[in-house]
Amino acid sequence: MELEKLQQLVIEKLDDMKAQDIKCVDVRGKSSITDMLVIATGNSTRHVKSLAQSVELAAKEAGVMPLGIEGERDGEWVLLDLNDIILHVMLQSTRDFYNLEKLWEAGEAIPQVRAGAV
Repeated sequence: MELEKLQQLVIEKLDDMKAQDIKCVDVRGKSSITDMLVIATGNSTRHVKSLAQSVELAAKEAGVMPLGIEGERDGEWVLLDLNDIILHVMLQSTRDFYNLEKLWEAGEAIPQVRAGAV
C-alpha cells in the first residue's frame, strides 16, 4: 500500500475512534527505519490501547501486516510499526514529557488529512 493511502487509513481510524491532536511528521531522508510518524493522544490507557488496536486491525484488513506493537500492556504509550509509518499513541502526560514532535522537528510537519478530504 502506498504511503499516502496508508497515512489516510491510519488517520481515518484514529479520527473515528476520537483520537486527539493527530500529527504527522515526514521523516523521509531523516530516518532509515520509517518514512512517517503519526502521533496521537488518547484520554485514558484504555483509549490509547483501543486506538492502536483499531489501527492495527484496519491495517491488517488492508493487507498491511504490522512489524510489531509495543506498550499495549501499560497503555501509556503504544507504538505500532507499520513499516512505512510508525504510529505513536500516548496519554497527554506522556506525550508532553517525550515531545516527539520537537525531537523530530527536523522533519517537515504535514497537515492532517481528514476522512473524505482526499
